[in-house]
Amino acid sequence: MSDLIIAFVTTNTEKEALFLAQKLVEEKLAACVNIVNGIRSVYEWEGEIHDDQEHLLIIKSLKSKTGKLKDFIEKHHSYEVPEFVAIELDDALPDYLQWVRDVTT
Repeated sequence: MSDLIIAFVTTNTEKEALFLAQKLVEEKLAACVNIVNGIRSVYEWEGEIHDDQEHLLIIKSLKSKTGKLKDFIEKHHSYEVPEFVAIELDDALPDYLQWVRDVTT
């Protein structure tokens, strides 16, 4: 088992996605953040069904950073209830895992 996580966060603007991604990397909370533009999200919010275009952040970090990542997203995200879902990875290439460790410490 590796100590690597992948976290998913959505935003409603590309500008916000880029801001969050850059800050996460600058603050060494993430080694890399991919931004996937133009995803479509269908969800219920306050009793209504919404169908919105969003931008997905795929955040690569360490399990030990999860709490700080959540705090950062809650503080800097524009949504009242931002998405933050993290998945622990069972395996990763050793060199990639070492790179993640190196750039987030």
